[in-house]
Amino acid sequence: MLSINIINRSGHPLPAYQTDHAAGMDVHAHLAEPVTLAPLQRALIPTGLFLEIPEGYEAQVRPRSGLAYRHGIGIVNSPGTIDADYRGELKVLLVNLSDAPFVVQDGERVAQLVVARHERVRWQAAEALSETTRGAGGYGSTGTK
Repeated sequence: MLSINIINRSGHPLPAYQTDHAAGMDVHAHLAEPVTLAPLQRALIPTGLFLEIPEGYEAQVRPRSGLAYRHGIGIVNSPGTIDADYRGELKVLLVNLSDAPFVVQDGERVAQLVVARHERVRWQAAEALSETTRGAGGYGSTGTK
């Protein structure tokens, strides 16, 4: 199991898995007062969390499916990426895609956090690429079977 240093200035629980096999940990809003999101409005919601992600990893900030389904609340830049060299506060860029205002309360679970390993690449210039069955087929090219 990976250990990650975290500072919690929110007074709310640390991000936590809600089930034994969950990939994402719920993250809570840290607000001095509620934030109302009008339809199509977005707001940067603080969490009071500061992370020290190890080199070779990232933290992905993803929407919560319940907020999306019940209230039309998503994350504008989903998934948001927290890089290993970032030391500022984790904030969540929520957007209200519904036709009704939504109030974000202090302590509300506003996002999921997934920690994932990633690779850095070195590009190698080439004149041609290997052949595949799919080739250059793009959007919709594999059918609906």
